[in-house]
Amino acid sequence: MLKKGILITFEGGEGSGKTTQYKLFRDYLKEIDPMFFGRPVREPGGTVIGERIRAILLDPSIDSMSIRAETLLFEAARAQIVDEILGPAIENGRTVVLDRYFDSTTAYQGSARGIGVEKTRLLNHFATNGLAPDLTFLLDIDPLVGLERATREATDRLEAESIEFHNAVREGYLEAARLDPERVYVIDATASIEDIFNQITERYSQYLEGR
Repeated sequence: MLKKGILITFEGGEGSGKTTQYKLFRDYLKEIDPMFFGRPVREPGGTVIGERIRAILLDPSIDSMSIRAETLLFEAARAQIVDEILGPAIENGRTVVLDRYFDSTTAYQGSARGIGVEKTRLLNHFATNGLAPDLTFLLDIDPLVGLERATREATDRLEAESIEFHNAVREGYLEAARLDPERVYVIDATASIEDIFNQITERYSQYLEGR
């Protein structure tokens, strides 16, 4: 019987360096894991439908989107990527690495937007059909530092939110880590890129040993 695959997610606030580490870890797995799923996947996005939803969600010219509409758009993109890519890959024994997943909705919409953590968890479960990550790397950073990093590049609709919003996002993430410490591994994102990467690969090795 084919062994179920592994789902690894990278999470973090704006400017945390999450995507940099996601790319480094993908390159690492390409070299060591014959079951690595090579197609880059991110949230929102990763599918034709998801990328169109992403363009709407991050468009800085849109300033009238309701909180419920925003939340449901994220969940719609998530449902599509689970059904089209993640679910089949995991069932086929692949190792999949994802740039953001449902913890982002819990932090951004559940905590910072005020939808409520329990409500977003129900929505997340419906959208993912119960597909949860095996391991999550949370790159934690003070929002003031992260936003300073992020604004060196183009600013999207979420990056443009207030510092209070981003503080609430951080708290939402840290609460997720407190509730699920075995899955969510918190890393100080102010460390060097090399040090963060070494922490990630060490934790992943520990996970594999205990699997």
